[in-house]
Amino acid sequence: MTAKGKKGFARAKELYQDRSQRAKELKAEGKKVMGYFCLYPVLELFTAFDIVPYRILGDMGEPITKADSCLPTIVCPFIRSALDLGLKGKYDFFDGVVMCHSCEVGEKAAHIWRIYMDPSYYHFLDTPHTVHEPAQQQFKGQLEDFQKTLEALTGKKLSAGKLKDAVDICNQQRVLVRELYDLRKSDPPLISGTEIIEVMVALMSIPVNEGNALLKQIIDEARGRTDGPQKKPHRLLLWGTVIDNTALVEMIENAGANVVMDDTCVGSRAYFPMVEPTENPLDGLSRRYLVDIKCPRTFREAVYGDPKKHYIKDLEHRFGYLKDYAREWNADGVILQSVRYCDIHGYDTPGLSDYLNHIGLPNIYIEHDYSEGALAPLRTRVQGFLELIG
Repeated sequence: MTAKGKKGFARAKELYQDRSQRAKELKAEGKKVMGYFCLYPVLELFTAFDIVPYRILGDMGEPITKADSCLPTIVCPFIRSALDLGLKGKYDFFDGVVMCHSCEVGEKAAHIWRIYMDPSYYHFLDTPHTVHEPAQQQFKGQLEDFQKTLEALTGKKLSAGKLKDAVDICNQQRVLVRELYDLRKSDPPLISGTEIIEVMVALMSIPVNEGNALLKQIIDEARGRTDGPQKKPHRLLLWGTVIDNTALVEMIENAGANVVMDDTCVGSRAYFPMVEPTENPLDGLSRRYLVDIKCPRTFREAVYGDPKKHYIKDLEHRFGYLKDYAREWNADGVILQSVRYCDIHGYDTPGLSDYLNHIGLPNIYIEHDYSEGALAPLRTRVQGFLELIG
């Protein structure tokens, strides 16, 4: 079978191994390709303008060299890796980039990208870090400005109907991703955690409509195959920072567990929240991206403005959805993972661990420096954790 004719899991693996191939093909056909960083640049706006969205990721196998002249080595290695790839010309096929205030280091890296790479189109979303009504209105205003810059770039005026169509297409993808994740509920799961990462990275490298077609193929293939994942003694939920490489999950699964659910920004966190229909689509979009995405970079209170605090209630408000994940996917343990120097996940970890202990769910925290070589020592800790919950 030729590369062009690959479908389902084979096509996802091909895209995972060579992310830029399809984007470059579409660019050669006259499409605009837009790089975006983190989850907050709104995919519906790209889709409505027929722009190919391409998520900016790093590369665990690529030594960081050029980025060290722009960012100190004691900041997030994933962001340093993504910037390093940009400085090395790996993202030169972009027609522009859209950045956001993901965290303090991400915000600084966004402006470094603008200065050093000087893209022909650049837009920055100064995403609020709270979720109350004024913050939602502020974010909606930023999306209105974002839309205007895309209209100027493409020479097209965007109608509410066109944007609603794009919302429907992206919501279809979210439904399909949820259907894909549901295949992990069986024991053994019908799709492995390693395969999920390949699929998610593939989706973030191609247009949404192509991703929908790919998801349907993969779901049908997973349901019909007889050589899927093997049943293992433990079923784990994986939480934490970006995982865009299969090495970490592969190490965990080889240690004797099925990774049956995740809460990472290249996984369920990016896809589970839907956009609710609103008369002005930007209202639904601003709520979905600012409020419904459960990212540690956003501050949440159980009762906004209430000076009285209740620790466990606040933890339940912030992390209660993970209890639902563990129950639905029948997870018997949680691995909390973070790349080194990720402040936003690091600050959340003690509270999250307390919450998981409170609900009786065993958990362990591991930290890595976004390199394949750093994973070997962690294998012993994972094995010890599995023995502990065994």
